[in-house]
Amino acid sequence: MKLTLIKTIALSSLLTCSAAAMAEQSDYKLMVIETATAPQPLEQSFNSCALNVKSKNYAEAEAICTKAIALLKDADGPKFKVRQLTSFALSNRGVARLKANNDTAGLADLYEANQMSTSTMVSHNLTRAKEDLSLISAL
Repeated sequence: MKLTLIKTIALSSLLTCSAAAMAEQSDYKLMVIETATAPQPLEQSFNSCALNVKSKNYAEAEAICTKAIALLKDADGPKFKVRQLTSFALSNRGVARLKANNDTAGLADLYEANQMSTSTMVSHNLTRAKEDLSLISAL
């Protein structure tokens, strides 16, 4: 029983995500995973995606975000955390796609991300995209 509890705690902390925003309030939010809280390939692709968006390497960011989403489909861990991280990866990819003027795909990613998670940062990105695309009026 003690070993099972330790494994449960380890898995829970393994997929802990720091949803750190890397932009100003009015701009899009990019989410990253805290160092050493997820398996190396996931952490690397997830954070590299956000870094490439920030560096304006949008095609590279989209490819890396897609890889992170694929890695999350096979991830072990609490389903809620995997779902939340998938939502964040979709949001990051959506931002990359919007910045690359692939508006339809970017908006689709943001809608899907918003349905998966109740994150305020994800909903912020969706609202921001709608405003940028003139789908709603800015407040």
